[in-house]
Amino acid sequence: MLKRRDFLRATLVTAGTLAVPACGGPEIIDPVLDPRALTDGAEFFPQSIASGDPRPDSVILWARVQDGEEDLDLEVEVATDAEFTQRVALDDGQAKVKALAKHDHCVKVKVRGLAAGTVYYYRFIYVKGAESYVSRVGRTRTAPAPDADVPVRFAYVSCQDYVGRHYNAYLALAEEELDFFVHLGDYIYETTGDPTFQNTSGRGVELTDEEGAIALADGAFHAARSLSNYRELYRTYRSDANLQKVHESFPMIATWDDHEFSNDSYGATATYSDGRLDETDVDRRKAANQAWFEYQPVDYGDHGEGFEYDPRAEFPGDIRVYRDFVFGRHVHLVMTDLRSYRPDHLIPEGAFPGKVVLDQSRLVEEFGEVPEIAQPYVNIESFGDGIYASALTGAAQAAGYDAAEVTGNISVAFINQVVAGVNEGLPEDMQIPLIGPAEQQFADRGIAYVDLGKMGAYSSIGSRYFAIKDTVDVYAAIRYKETQGASEDVMGAEQESWFLETMEGSRATWKVWGNEYCLLPLAIDLAPYSVPEAFKRRFYMNLDAWDGFRNKRNELLARLVDVGNVVAITGDIHAFYAGTAGLDADPAKKIVEFVGGAVSSAPFREMLTGQVAGDPVLGAIPGAALLAAAIDSVLTSTETKINPHLAHANSYAHGYVVVEADGDALLVDMRSIDPAEVKTDYTSKRGDLKVQSKRFRTLAGESDIYRDDNGTWRRWDASRQKWI
Repeated sequence: MLKRRDFLRATLVTAGTLAVPACGGPEIIDPVLDPRALTDGAEFFPQSIASGDPRPDSVILWARVQDGEEDLDLEVEVATDAEFTQRVALDDGQAKVKALAKHDHCVKVKVRGLAAGTVYYYRFIYVKGAESYVSRVGRTRTAPAPDADVPVRFAYVSCQDYVGRHYNAYLALAEEELDFFVHLGDYIYETTGDPTFQNTSGRGVELTDEEGAIALADGAFHAARSLSNYRELYRTYRSDANLQKVHESFPMIATWDDHEFSNDSYGATATYSDGRLDETDVDRRKAANQAWFEYQPVDYGDHGEGFEYDPRAEFPGDIRVYRDFVFGRHVHLVMTDLRSYRPDHLIPEGAFPGKVVLDQSRLVEEFGEVPEIAQPYVNIESFGDGIYASALTGAAQAAGYDAAEVTGNISVAFINQVVAGVNEGLPEDMQIPLIGPAEQQFADRGIAYVDLGKMGAYSSIGSRYFAIKDTVDVYAAIRYKETQGASEDVMGAEQESWFLETMEGSRATWKVWGNEYCLLPLAIDLAPYSVPEAFKRRFYMNLDAWDGFRNKRNELLARLVDVGNVVAITGDIHAFYAGTAGLDADPAKKIVEFVGGAVSSAPFREMLTGQVAGDPVLGAIPGAALLAAAIDSVLTSTETKINPHLAHANSYAHGYVVVEADGDALLVDMRSIDPAEVKTDYTSKRGDLKVQSKRFRTLAGESDIYRDDNGTWRRWDASRQKWI
């Protein structure tokens, strides 16, 4: 691997400064006419160019050159005009950088000494023999000075699956007037065609190094594992013309979510097998991190400090992604990393459903009595002289569990479920009696995994998704106390301390949190619906998001609500939501969150209907498919009042979000595109692409959400669940 100092020395340049400080910017060589004839070099820059991490005096410029296996020399030029007649002096006039084979011929140049709040143009030149091949011209912009009283306009995006889908959202986004754009993660998807959520037709992704990849579904598709795999994904995704146009037009500030490494990952652990295998793979995680660092125009700091990739370091210390940016007096953008440091999901995918995790004595210790949600359990080895143990052991082994799982306290409901299934294949005189109401009346009561919603073996349902809210809340709170917070340590101690200090120390009007996944609670209440009695409960939709870290969320919110004017911008869930996240004890103390839909990935409603169809438990529930199709109505139901904080829900659209912020208000425009359009490439027929708009805002000094109704701003009243 390239030594750190070599990489920095090869890619750090400084703009010359004028002798007259009042000009406040770099030296301009005026005019500049390059005597060389420049040849269109698009073939040598197949991923085009990009810029990112803008500061008041610097910006990162990125390119990748492709021409053989050797290290290649490039030049970079920066100007204040697109024709490059007003070129900025970089060192000796033209910065020379190396595109190293060890970094897949990617280069990143940090240009310093620039003027604040200024548009610059840049290009890369590859000299080959007597020819000078030039990249496309990129446009970037530095951040305004910290004391500048100027409005800030930016967009944010997330979740851009390439397989069988087109980036029409980027086609529209490229036409916006922006200072920068934020990417909240899932820039790539590590799988080549997972039929549970990806299209299996249309444009695709191939991994040349199949031996270095992970074969899934008996080889039907693959997941990236090697550095070569991840690099190839970035090369493919960045070949898209509409994505290239956006990168050429605006600087990007990015973080990652899960798919830059592996779906629903935590730390260096994947979840493809749902608990059947130990999927911790540090080498794979570091390969993903290195490719992300190479291909994204992210800052790496100076002289070994700050944000750089060190492949020799131990994960997660190999790279630091969390960082912050100040844009004048009104916007302080704070980007977090919610994947690298987080623990395993609260409910293990491979948990044996019948196992009791909170027995009666523990519940009494916590609450002084047995709560109503507790359910009967028995000791499987001693109850009924052990007649139930053999039935459960056989069922457990058939499901892939070890016989050792069938010990100790087991849920009566689960025992009866298994016994009923066993009895179906036995003559009546050989059937095992169910544990009846009289026996249950005298049994101890507790909470088993099945009471949390874990109804099937080795499954994400009842673990990461669709878990029973009331019992999960109890279990999570006790686990949080027992582990002294470790069970929900999403950020890690160092990042959390930095995050809170940064937020509380900010002097900007708006503290904007670049937050990867949903902060506001998303639950459903199925009690009023025509479903079996066992499902007439309240369920969390997604414990992979902040609902899986409810106690830590509450702890952080207790600090953030006192900061004032904190707004979370979020991706991940493939839906447009507007709402608030409040304290459990006092929901009126809250912060505002705006969730943006996916650029191209399957919308939440589409994924939910597919989940129901593909899961044997959910698929067997009468009416489940209809409920999934009507998810927005279920989420915002005024009958159940399960999510009064959720002011707007659109779970079936693609698009992006534009934000305008000044000293008075933060305005949000959710730009949405019908999901059916994702299979059509509108690049050559932009006029046919329809983009809809929903506008919201929040005012400085408040934590309310307002919606634009044809020029009239109406406030969301959570107590009545209506706009007033």
